[in-house]
Amino acid sequence: MASAPPLPVIGIVRSDYSETEHTPVQSSLNRAAYGTVEIDAAYRDGLDGLDGFDYAWLLTWLHRPHREEDPPALRQVPFLLRPQRRLIGIFATRGPRRVNPIGLSLIRLTEVSGDAVRFAGVDVLDGTPVLDIKPYVTRFDRPPGEPRCGWFDEITMADGSTPAGLG
Repeated sequence: MASAPPLPVIGIVRSDYSETEHTPVQSSLNRAAYGTVEIDAAYRDGLDGLDGFDYAWLLTWLHRPHREEDPPALRQVPFLLRPQRRLIGIFATRGPRRVNPIGLSLIRLTEVSGDAVRFAGVDVLDGTPVLDIKPYVTRFDRPPGEPRCGWFDEITMADGSTPAGLG
């Protein structure tokens, strides 16, 4: 198991997922699943105003990534390329085996209360530490035109795709 993050944890994700292999590979492929971030009492005032947004970036510490080696290989076969067994540089992937296991999920906010954030688009395990929540702002976060997305442009991704289902 990876060590605790070297940053303050503002909350913990509660989800129905307990194993990496059965957790959807991206939040956008799992919009029908709901989760909750339980916010630590020390950080609850920071939620003020978040209820005015539809989406937010969830930054997490991937505390239970599957590690075949430590440190992780700089070239890996991403979940989505398992059928081809194609190696890709770690910085061109979105997988959990990283130099710093920081997760990034674009979540749809469904409710913001005094002590929790409920959301759709779960792609993290139950108990995942949350490092930060930042509002999604279309004019800042969506680039103009049709940006290239490297090898992701070459593959088909079905909703609900999990590592176990990718071969």
